[in-house]
Amino acid sequence: MLSEIEAAMIRIRRRQSRRSLARPVVSDLDEPVELNTLAVIDAVDEGAGDSSRDVTVGFIADRLAIDPSRASRIVAEAVRSGFVRRVASQEDGRRSCLELTATGEEAVVAAHRTRQLFYADVLKGWDTSEQQEFARLLTKFVHSLDDATRE
Repeated sequence: MLSEIEAAMIRIRRRQSRRSLARPVVSDLDEPVELNTLAVIDAVDEGAGDSSRDVTVGFIADRLAIDPSRASRIVAEAVRSGFVRRVASQEDGRRSCLELTATGEEAVVAAHRTRQLFYADVLKGWDTSEQQEFARLLTKFVHSLDDATRE
């Protein structure tokens, strides 16, 4: 069983490292976007739903599992490109936070739409209960991964 999980995860990682799903997302956008900028946009979008902490360069570094200096460079590019803007923290005005611009919002909506259409196509042969169970188990697995990497 564990060897089957390992093999499946290796195949997923290989597909993800090729960014085969990210490329259609960026090609469908009105504004050209670099793949690294798309990763920042996704992370800012994810962080916007978490009111317990500010979305900062450190948050982006954590979410993308990269060092803070690299995160700073790709965030700066996302800001220069007009997808993300820096704003003062509501908790500490000396601190710089990140939020999506209108262009960034459009990009994240397009990204979600493209990915969800892709997954709908992949899962079209599955019945609704199988899709729901897969979503539940995959979410549980990801939470377990998060917990394991925090330790």
